[in-house]
Amino acid sequence: MPVAIITGASKGLGRALADALARRGWDLVLDARTPRVLDGTAAEVSAHGTRVTAISGDVTDAGHRAELVAAAAELGALDLVVSNASALGAEPLVRLDALPLDGLRTALETNVVAALGLVQEALPLLRASAAGAVIAVSSDAAAEAYETWGGYGASKAALDHLAAVLAVEEPGLRVWTVDPGDMGTDLYAAAVPDDPDPRPEPASVVPGFLRLLERRPVSGRYAAPALLEPR
Repeated sequence: MPVAIITGASKGLGRALADALARRGWDLVLDARTPRVLDGTAAEVSAHGTRVTAISGDVTDAGHRAELVAAAAELGALDLVVSNASALGAEPLVRLDALPLDGLRTALETNVVAALGLVQEALPLLRASAAGAVIAVSSDAAAEAYETWGGYGASKAALDHLAAVLAVEEPGLRVWTVDPGDMGTDLYAAAVPDDPDPRPEPASVVPGFLRLLERRPVSGRYAAPALLEPR
C-alpha cells in the first residue's frame, strides 16, 4: 500500500484528502495540533480499512516532524508528503501596517520553514519510493495582491518558490504546488470572519489532487479546479 503524511489533517482540506486517499487504499500518517479532533478524524478515516497513525503536535517542532517520518517508516514506506498545515499570521487578517511581526514570523515558520523541514526529514524515504511526491498546499494569495492577505500571501509565495527549487534539485520526485481555490474552512473563517458569502466544501476540490496523483504530470504549480477540466 502507498503511504502518505498529511499535515493539518484533522479537518478541512487535510481531512477531506485523508478520507479520499484512505478510500483508495493509502496508509496514512496524520498530523494536527488538537489531539481530540485528530483522533476522531483518524478513527473515521481508518474505517475504510487502511492503517492510520495519528500524531498530534506542531509541525514547527523538529522532534514532531521526525516522529511523523518515523511513523511512515514503520508503515513500510513513504510515497507522498502533503504540507497542508498553515498559519495566517493574524486572525482576522489585517493590513500590512498593522501586521504583528511575530505573527508574520509564525506564518513563515509554519508555512515555509516547517514544510521544508518535513521534506528534509522525509527525503530518504521519498527518494526510495518508485513514485515519491510532495504536495505543497498554496493559495492564490501567493500570486495576487489582496488587501490584508500580505503576510499569509508572502509565506505561500515563499513556499511556492521552495517547491519549484526542490523540483529542480530532486528530479526523481514529483513536486506539485496546488492552489485549492476558495473553500469553506476554519482557516478562511478565522481570516475573514465577517464574509457572508458561502464557500465550497473542501471535499469538492479533492478530486483535483487525486487527478495529480493519478496522472503524475510534471512538477509545477497547479490550480485544483483546473485539474478537473477536460483535457
